[in-house]
Amino acid sequence: MRRVKSAGPALVRQMATTSAAAIPPYRGGEALWGTRASEPPGPAALPKQPASTRPPRPPPHLFRPFTVRGLTLKNRIVVSPMCMYSSTDGMLSDWHLVHLGSFAKGGAGLVVFEASAVVPEGRITQYDAGIWKDEQIGPMSRIVDFIHQHKSAACLQIAHAGRKAREVRRTLKAAGRPWALRRDDMRQPKEMTKQEIQDTIRAFVDATVRADKAGFDAVEVHGAHGYLISSFNSPLSNHRTDDYGGSFEGRTKLCREIVKEVRNAWPREKPLFVRLSCTDWVEGGWDLPQTVRLCRDLKELCADVIDCSSGGQSPSQKIAVGPSYQVPLADAVRREVTIPTCAVGEISQAAQAEEILVNQRADLVAIGRQFLRDPFWPLHAARDLGADLHWAVQYVAPFYLFLFIYLVSLSFVTFY
Repeated sequence: MRRVKSAGPALVRQMATTSAAAIPPYRGGEALWGTRASEPPGPAALPKQPASTRPPRPPPHLFRPFTVRGLTLKNRIVVSPMCMYSSTDGMLSDWHLVHLGSFAKGGAGLVVFEASAVVPEGRITQYDAGIWKDEQIGPMSRIVDFIHQHKSAACLQIAHAGRKAREVRRTLKAAGRPWALRRDDMRQPKEMTKQEIQDTIRAFVDATVRADKAGFDAVEVHGAHGYLISSFNSPLSNHRTDDYGGSFEGRTKLCREIVKEVRNAWPREKPLFVRLSCTDWVEGGWDLPQTVRLCRDLKELCADVIDCSSGGQSPSQKIAVGPSYQVPLADAVRREVTIPTCAVGEISQAAQAEEILVNQRADLVAIGRQFLRDPFWPLHAARDLGADLHWAVQYVAPFYLFLFIYLVSLSFVTFY
């Protein structure tokens, strides 16, 4: 028979504070369970008023919920889509489960899957992810389910690489970096026929239906970086003379038609994101005023969030890359169109992301490479900003075992 002997309420309170203080801090005073560690307060430091009368401190903007249609994100942190070139026949694998699952486990509000081709010939490489057939639904659904277990949301970016599609092999060296390919290795593009355009729109719709079957909470149409939609938008690459070229209305017709049909196929309660290159960074190319004009049309077509990126259209682009360098694009679209935007590009610090949101320059903040360096970036950002964000219970549980052993060693808990 087991009996537990207590040393009394006062000693138990003392025991709780001393044991918490004894836990090794994590970098800069972060306790193991993800909150800010501090010295046990003395009697003089205790609040004079009852805890129930103290107004709650609002969370930092980065950790405030964001609701769009029927989806509420637990915070404003988005994992930017990043191609891993690790798929076979478009199928996601265990690599993707660990890769994407770690971001949900780390506390991201929305995990955007890498660009997934709507047709096999629309891949950047043969190792790209795809959503052109039903067999690709299951592997994606498995990862979506894991993300949902950690209270994060999942978004699928659907894409067609257009003139950037390649048939060459892109291998991985031991260091894990894709083999560098020259810019002139792209195939000579041919002008799409009207039937091919309609088939492509249909492929985007079919991919959208599969994304819903896989359980995704949102879908993003990839219209940036010189891929198919972006190359239609830009006068640098669109030299068509029919109703899909020439004027602004002609060049943006494909984008508008895809967004319209995807929105019609996507459940009403689920949000639709559109990623755009807001400028080509080349004189005479696609620019911010045209982006604002297009976004007004996309808003009328019931797009919900504009993911504001740039470039990728021409090797002549001149980009002054630096911290938050694309934030002014998201800011301008948000103000001019009155539509939620997502800022992306060289955002790596918690205070930097918080400043973007505090000053209402964007509604969401997308993090890319920083997540590769630190999958637990949201938890560390919460520590830096003084927010409550908890580590996965599997990481917290060992602490309680340690605490129990510690108490036994001090004879506060005995068995006899």
